Amino acid sequence: MEKYLEKFQDLIVTNAPKAIVAIIIYIVGSYIINLILRAAKKVMSKRDVDITLQKFLANLLNWSLKILLIITVIAKLGVETTSFAAILASAGLAIGLALQGSLGNFAGGVLIMLFKPFKVGDLIEAQGEIGVVKEIEIFTTKLTGLSNKEIIIPNGSLSNGNIVNYSSEGTRRVDLTFGVSYDADIKQTKEILMNVITSHPKVLKDPAPTVNVSELADSSVNFAVRPWSKTEDYWAVYFDITENTKIALDKAGIEIPYPHSVEIHKES
Repeated sequence: MEKYLEKFQDLIVTNAPKAIVAIIIYIVGSYIINLILRAAKKVMSKRDVDITLQKFLANLLNWSLKILLIITVIAKLGVETTSFAAILASAGLAIGLALQGSLGNFAGGVLIMLFKPFKVGDLIEAQGEIGVVKEIEIFTTKLTGLSNKEIIIPNGSLSNGNIVNYSSEGTRRVDLTFGVSYDADIKQTKEILMNVITSHPKVLKDPAPTVNVSELADSSVNFAVRPWSKTEDYWAVYFDITENTKIALDKAGIEIPYPHSVEIHKES
């Protein structure tokens, strides 16, 4: 037992200097990486590099420098880098299969940066999720959902799927449908609905809003109300028009039909 204890102590004494130097290299290296990243971000900001590209390149640089640092630390601990490389090469197939998804996500991130279907700050719908693009990283893209939840989507599936970008055009059409009673005058109803949308300060004049009869339903005449707004004003216009329409129709005495229940009493 004493023999093994002595060997263990000798091992600690022999390797302690290497371990201490490796730790120092890691700490100093991490500090230098942070300095390099800050400097790179400042340079990109001064040169007005697109914010989406800035974050992606900073992320890529961060990963590359950290991998280089880890290899340096491993070498300082006494592990031959040539042997380390040989081990990686011999296990290349297994590593390739294990990282297949990650490599696909990396390739997806590169494709997103090249073709730019969206940028940071855009409202998009993809992979069944809707949110504002917060950050495009090497392997994933982060969205902020409408209820302020964070959504993380792998770049591989994101680049290969359908993407709806609600922000790219700068404007959106607000699609609303209102039903009124068959007793209501169509011309009067259209005028009221048009007044409601044209009087809203966030409804755009160009493209011009429209009001049309869209359907003669079972219990109502349905009107398709189509105002346009800036993308950032979409929900304000949607909710305001809905509320203001109800108030205006009530004021004009125009009924909005709703389901009625009828009780039938059978006399015995």
